[in-house]
Amino acid sequence: MGSGQVTSSVPSGPSEFQGKHVTVAGLGVSGLPAAKALHARGAIVTAVNDGDDARAREQAAELEALGITVRLGDGATLPEGTELIVTAPGWQPGKPLFRAAEEAGVPVWGDVELAWRLRGPDAAPWLAVTGTNGKTTTVQMLASILKAAGLRTAAVGNIGVSLLDAVLGDEQYDVLAVELSSYQLHWAPSLRAYSGAVLNLAPDHLDWHGSMDAYAADKGRIYEGNQVACVYNVADPRTEDLVREADVEEGCRAVGFTLQTPAVSQLGVVDGILVDRAFVENRQKNAQELAEVSDVDPPAPHNIANALAAAALARSFGVPAQAVRDGLRAFKPDAHRIAHVADLDGVAYVDDSKATNTHAAEASLAAYEPIVWIAGGLAKGAEFDELVANSAKRLRGVVLIGADRALIREALARHAPEVPVVDLDRTDTGAMLQAVTEAKRLAQAGDTVLLAPACASMDMFTNYNQRGDAFAAAVRELGA
Repeated sequence: MGSGQVTSSVPSGPSEFQGKHVTVAGLGVSGLPAAKALHARGAIVTAVNDGDDARAREQAAELEALGITVRLGDGATLPEGTELIVTAPGWQPGKPLFRAAEEAGVPVWGDVELAWRLRGPDAAPWLAVTGTNGKTTTVQMLASILKAAGLRTAAVGNIGVSLLDAVLGDEQYDVLAVELSSYQLHWAPSLRAYSGAVLNLAPDHLDWHGSMDAYAADKGRIYEGNQVACVYNVADPRTEDLVREADVEEGCRAVGFTLQTPAVSQLGVVDGILVDRAFVENRQKNAQELAEVSDVDPPAPHNIANALAAAALARSFGVPAQAVRDGLRAFKPDAHRIAHVADLDGVAYVDDSKATNTHAAEASLAAYEPIVWIAGGLAKGAEFDELVANSAKRLRGVVLIGADRALIREALARHAPEVPVVDLDRTDTGAMLQAVTEAKRLAQAGDTVLLAPACASMDMFTNYNQRGDAFAAAVRELGA
């Protein structure tokens, strides 16, 4: 669904935005549809944007053709008369625009908040997912399960489909599978999901949030006002702490997911079977089989956890067990997420280029043994001691690439001094072929060569997709 659909869904009655001066902060994926939706509802819209590049000018022209005022290259000044700001989720709370808004008593919403408030009276409920890692996969699994149950649904939010498009477009939904980032949750004070899940918590985006406590608190907003279930990760007590702190609807339950045998009000794993002891009658004594571990693609531990979280949210909505199984079987993960590329001389080559932080890389490393690990890139302020210490026993060897590889090399020297390390002193894109060649030299039959960089990719590549493609191309070249 394109942003053009938004303007077609204009309310027939009076709008709360009629004549209201609204500033839209930031163009792009969220700003453009927000400005159009507000304008269509009679708001006097001014769009402001920090950048003034060709893309911004193209978007500005599109809005100006509708009669919307646009200020490019000036996202710091609060336009005179502003009564509400609707911001792109990535804009940091400390920006001068928001400080000025706070002093003037002007509320700030994100695009998720706007979408929530613009929902119609018969709007589809939201099953919402957040967490440091695994959000997109879990939401896609959830949507697959809901579809298998015959429900009209879509995976929306931080996953690439604008929530505004979903709630204002012509298509009717029974329920939405919603991915929400910590940024989006920060700017969504009145969001109340049907059920919500926090998959995990690890240090990330701390430059934006200011502290780990602030980051966790924004993640925890997903539980506020939940109606049926607050889904948490038994292995990550901080997620359960957020449930305890949440103000929920009467009767809403805490539901855990675990890779172990589940207790009452949990989903877990027993003898290779995903089972439910939360949404069954007489859960003190009974459990419902949902699917086999082999139905999850790929069946790595952290991906099984994703499947359990998706199943818990679907079950909270009344989805039958068979639909959980069928939905998981139908789901295929996106590229560059623990994707098996090839087997060469008894060695498996796995692309997890999406593992751009230490938490994701540790989950990836936990799925294999022994491993020749290809790692490195832009560290974004991360520290690697805990990752290396927890994964050292699995490592056959390590090949380091990228601008901040020295940080990983130093952690390896401290916590895994016996593991051979190849340090490639180059950051050109051609380095990947050399990295895979060195990994092949270190690997033995039965090993896995794993690209799980624990770092961002922009020092060498356009994005993690290009990095993963380079890895796969290098593997194919070696196997030719």
